[in-house]
Amino acid sequence: MLKSQIPPTEPEATGSKGVTFASRIRMIDTNAPWQWLALGWADLTRARFISIPYAFIFVVLGYTVTIGLYLTDLYYLIWPFIAGFILVAPVFTVGLYEVSRKLEVGEPISFTTAIGAWRCAPGRIFGAGLALMFFLIIWVRTAALLYVINFPYQMLNIPNLLNQTFFSWDGLTFLAVGTFIGAIFAVFAFLMSAISLPMMIGERADFLPALLTSFFAVTLNPRAMMLWAAIIVIITAVGMATAFIGLAITLPLIGHATWHAYRSIVLPKD
Repeated sequence: MLKSQIPPTEPEATGSKGVTFASRIRMIDTNAPWQWLALGWADLTRARFISIPYAFIFVVLGYTVTIGLYLTDLYYLIWPFIAGFILVAPVFTVGLYEVSRKLEVGEPISFTTAIGAWRCAPGRIFGAGLALMFFLIIWVRTAALLYVINFPYQMLNIPNLLNQTFFSWDGLTFLAVGTFIGAIFAVFAFLMSAISLPMMIGERADFLPALLTSFFAVTLNPRAMMLWAAIIVIITAVGMATAFIGLAITLPLIGHATWHAYRSIVLPKD
């Protein structure tokens, strides 16, 4: 059975000893994300009757938001909200981090474990969620502005919007600029949340230390973390491409794997 392990010898750390956050970061191999994914899959299979129903809550939420935007004629915001899901997904997977933590130490788990995970650090998790929600709101507002700039004189229905987006110069400009700006938001969100929320669950870290540790974890292991970010985007996109249903599998897979990413990168306090 796969287990998340800390090497028996003193691992290689980086950063100045005077910089506490950087000095706790372990230098990892570029291929480490594949191991995290395998460990995440092992946790998912062990806790499938908890993790999948937990993730299904957010599948229903995705349908609710999509239908709400369609019924209010804001269908041009459906794609920005879908893309922005990746920005706030770390908050949704807090319960999965707690499940992986309990599996790691051999404690019993239940659906209540996942649902109530936020109670271990409500203020800190709320602060992180608020920061990520801020990114989402700014992204959606930016996407709406780009829509107005590129299609100033018309409110397109869904077929015409798709046609104009992919088969006109204005639409291709809208798509290219939107993708570029969205990528910038995603990079900042990833720097902030790559391992900060698991850290809040694992050691009850405060918001700012967790955020700074996450920043150093990404910047000091750029190749491995770029690969991990690409894996997250691809797996999440696959889940969304199945009309959100696939998120019931892909969301807990990424959530459990993120816990093991945290355990692999951040040295224990002791």
